Amino acid sequence: MVLKSRTFLFVAVALSGGALLAYLNGVPTYIGRASASGEASEAASVPPPPQVPVAEVVTRVMATSSEFTGVVEAAKMVELRSRIGGTIETVDVPEGGLVERGQLLFQIDPRPFEVALQNAEAQLQRAEILLSQAETDLDRSQRLAPSGAISRKTYDDALSRKRERQAQVLEATAAVAAARLDLSYSRVTAPIDGRVDRVLVTEGNLVTGASGASATLLTTIVSVDPVQVYFDIDEPTYLDFLSQARPETVDQKGGSLPVSVGLATENGHPHSGRLDFVGNRIDRATGTIRARAVLANPDGRLIPGLFARVKLATSTPRETVLIDDQAIGTDQGRRYVLVLGAGDKVEYRPVELGPMNEGLRVVASGLGPKETIIIKGLVRPGMQVTPNRIAMAPSQRSAEGVISGETQEARQ
Repeated sequence: MVLKSRTFLFVAVALSGGALLAYLNGVPTYIGRASASGEASEAASVPPPPQVPVAEVVTRVMATSSEFTGVVEAAKMVELRSRIGGTIETVDVPEGGLVERGQLLFQIDPRPFEVALQNAEAQLQRAEILLSQAETDLDRSQRLAPSGAISRKTYDDALSRKRERQAQVLEATAAVAAARLDLSYSRVTAPIDGRVDRVLVTEGNLVTGASGASATLLTTIVSVDPVQVYFDIDEPTYLDFLSQARPETVDQKGGSLPVSVGLATENGHPHSGRLDFVGNRIDRATGTIRARAVLANPDGRLIPGLFARVKLATSTPRETVLIDDQAIGTDQGRRYVLVLGAGDKVEYRPVELGPMNEGLRVVASGLGPKETIIIKGLVRPGMQVTPNRIAMAPSQRSAEGVISGETQEARQ
C-alpha cells in the first residue's frame, strides 16, 4: 500500500514537471512575438513625410523695372479761336477726323475786311501823293534859299512837311498790312496736323474776335503722332536710379532711358518709347517728381486722356531670380519663402521682392539661381517632406495639366 502511494506521487510529480517545462519553453516565443507585433504597430503609426509641390526658381537676364500709372497727352493741342469778329460763312471741318496744317476749316464773311483793305490802300495812295508834293516843294526851297529869295523859315517848313509826309506813308503802309492780315484771318485754317474735335459754332453765327480767351472758341485740334505720357515717379526710385541718368551739363540731352507702356485692356507693355523729360523738383505734398515719356503713335490708337501703365527700367541687365507669388509668405511684415534643403528638409528664407515680370515675382535678394522652393503646403521649417516637382510659372503648370489629362484619356 505504501509502495503504491509512493509510485503514484512520483508519477504526479513527473507529470507536473513536464507541464512546467513545456510552459517555460513557450514563454520566450510568446514574448518575442508580442514584441515584434508592438514594433510593427508603432512603425505603422508614424506618418510618412507630406508631399508638397516644389519648383526650381526661374532665372532671367533682365533689368529690374518699376511700374507707374500715367495719362496719355497730345504733344500739341490747339484751341482754335477766331481772331476777328464776323459771321461764319462756311464750315469745312471733318468732325473727329484728321486735318493737315493749312487746311481751311472755317470761312468768316470776308466782305467787311475787303472794304477795309481798299480804304487802307486808298489812304496809302493819298499819303504817297502828298509826299511827292512835299518833296517837290523842298526841292524848290533848296534852289531858292541860297539866293535869299525865300526865308530860312520857309525852307525849314518845307523840310518838316516832307518828313511828315514820309511818316504818313509809313502809317498808311502799316494800315494796309493790318487790313490784309485781318482779311487773311477770315480764313480759319488748321495750325497743326492732327485730329479735330466737334464744331462748336455753325454757319450763320456771329463770332467775336480777340487775341485772348475772350475770342469765340470754334473747335480744338490735337496732334496724333507722337504722343506723350505724363507720370509721377516716387522719391526712392528717383534717388536710386533716375538721378544718375539725368544730364549733368547744358550740352547734354535727357531722354535716353527706354520705357514701355500698356493700356488698361492690354497684356503687358506693347508700346515702346523713351523718357524725354524729368521735372526739376520733388512735389513735397506727394513725394513724387513729374516725368514724361514720348511714344510713336502711327495708327492713332493712343488718344489724350487714356490711363496708361508705364514700365521704366531702373537698373542695367543682370541675372535675376523670379518665383511664383503663391510661394511667398508673410511673417510680421516680412516676406519669406520655404526652401527645399538637404535631405528634403524645409528651410526658412527671408526675401526682398521686386515687381512682377510676365506673371512671376522678381526676388531682389534672399534666393540664388537653381534653388528649389516649396510652392504651397502646410509645412514648417525643419520638417522633412516628399517633393513633387512642378513648373514654376502658373501658365506652364496649366499647360502641363491639360497635356497630362489628354494623355490619361488616350490611355483609357
